[in-house]
Amino acid sequence: MDVAMTSTTQTVCPSCGGPVSEADRFCEACGAELQPTTPTTPALDTDTEPTVEINTTPVSPCHSCGGVVGADGYCETCGTKAAKPRDHFDEQPAPWVAGVCDRGIRHSRNEDAMALAADAEPGSRALLVVCDGVSSSLDSDVASLAAARAARDVLAAGHAQGIGTESSRHGAIAARLKAAADAANDAVLENTSPDSPNPASCTFVATVLEDGLLMAGVVGDSRAYWFPDDAEAVALTVDDSWAAELIATGISRAEAESGPHAHAITRWLGKDAPDHTPRTTTVQVSGPGWLVVCSDGLWNYCSEAAPLADLVRQTAAAHGGEPLATASALVDWANAQGGQDNITVALARL
Repeated sequence: MDVAMTSTTQTVCPSCGGPVSEADRFCEACGAELQPTTPTTPALDTDTEPTVEINTTPVSPCHSCGGVVGADGYCETCGTKAAKPRDHFDEQPAPWVAGVCDRGIRHSRNEDAMALAADAEPGSRALLVVCDGVSSSLDSDVASLAAARAARDVLAAGHAQGIGTESSRHGAIAARLKAAADAANDAVLENTSPDSPNPASCTFVATVLEDGLLMAGVVGDSRAYWFPDDAEAVALTVDDSWAAELIATGISRAEAESGPHAHAITRWLGKDAPDHTPRTTTVQVSGPGWLVVCSDGLWNYCSEAAPLADLVRQTAAAHGGEPLATASALVDWANAQGGQDNITVALARL
């Protein structure tokens, strides 16, 4: 997507003396942790213990030689810089729901983010949020993660069902998605320097699955899909992008999504966002299948719903239908295609 730079108050890393901003979690020069945190992913079921957190300890051993990674973030044997915890993390709030977020191959940092929650009973209730930070913004990695978690927390806190009719139930869930997007937008603003000429921004996609009703809301070009086992694959979202506008005029998807402005988004979250109200789509889930929420790091290489459904089903079959292993394998597949962007894959197996 088209991107912009931001500026923040600068300070220095206590480990190497390199420049860092107040919002940075890790030093870009040496990888040292700047603001230790141990955020966790909540399960919706109060009887289920949260199972996932982003590990903020240095990666060890060294991925190149197996040596010990020192406090400065470099291998003491071969000198290779260690991967940062933000580069790759996973979440699995319940056995049937999981996600993997990865830096990819070409980018220097991971600006994608996700936040998941689920009840223990398979197919009951799940909340999947993915945000993709605008690449050249200094704070996009911090802002996208804050946005995803803020949205997840709003969705997890509410369980409004309307006044008993199906239409009121739809309206209640859509209102929760709007509130989640508002909270995500506020989180982006809170992680943006107020005087930045190019403020942090990110995309937003969230899905709410409750008692057979599945609703997706989107701002930007991250996506949600529903792949039923015995019916046609469904793209739940339509991108807010220049490519989507070209497709609407009759230009082929392949041409539109390979053009010079293919990833220029027309709506986003952030200080300069024109409108961050999510557009929603609702489907009734009546049988087993896969819910997929992802960033463009995955769908870049397989955009159409039907072939992506085949890829997900084949990958799942090769990994015993286990969501975390399947999500990890899909990230590996995207990296094998070139890994030109950050990659996030969140799955729920119904």
